[in-house]
Amino acid sequence: MSYKNFASVYDRLMTDVSYQKRTQYLLKLFKKHGKVPTLLLDLACGTGGFSNEFALKGIEVIGVDMSEEMLSVARENSQNSGTNILFLCQRAEELDLYGTVDGAICCLDSLNHITDIKSLKQAIKRVSLFLEKDCLFIFDLNTEYKHREILSNNTFVIDQKDLYCVWQNRFNKKDLSVDISLDFFEKQNGGYKRSSEHFSERAYTENTLQRILKSAGLKTVAIYDDMSLKSPDKKSQRIIYVTQKI
Repeated sequence: MSYKNFASVYDRLMTDVSYQKRTQYLLKLFKKHGKVPTLLLDLACGTGGFSNEFALKGIEVIGVDMSEEMLSVARENSQNSGTNILFLCQRAEELDLYGTVDGAICCLDSLNHITDIKSLKQAIKRVSLFLEKDCLFIFDLNTEYKHREILSNNTFVIDQKDLYCVWQNRFNKKDLSVDISLDFFEKQNGGYKRSSEHFSERAYTENTLQRILKSAGLKTVAIYDDMSLKSPDKKSQRIIYVTQKI
């Protein structure tokens, strides 16, 4: 999965996400459960939305993503924002930093995109390896409910002024995964250019995730419903994990 075609339209499709508000929320969690980091790892940073917001608040950021196409957009966004961020092209399970960090995040269901349990286990172990003792790794995950009831086998259409996107899902009940096919139609030179992207997401049970966290030397200090300080319920679509390096 290179997200080559996705990278060019990602920011236009994510207009409903307020990176500023979500960054303020994450900072609140860092303050509540530990400390605000001075050097932050933004794992699976994509086009750098969160990296930029944290950097604008005076926090040094290392943004890591497996897609060079995403990082190309991230570097451009960073330049336009006047931030100085180190971006590294690495797979999460092969994370290799120059030293430790005192905080880490992974946002917008990026860990769901790791559909192999062994790879997810290795990715979280690598984060833990470079995270200083007692510091926090905060991440979110799409829930089983969202995969089964919301994404499911549904088709969604995003219709914007110069971009039309057809989003088709196929739900796999056995492993709680969703295969996603995106077809983009971008208006160019009086016509439309078509491109496609295909990837999968997987929901993980609480028991599986807790075993992975424990094996990585991380303890769960809090679990919240998305963008709140309330506990998730059976219809929560995204949940936030606040974990700490033991």
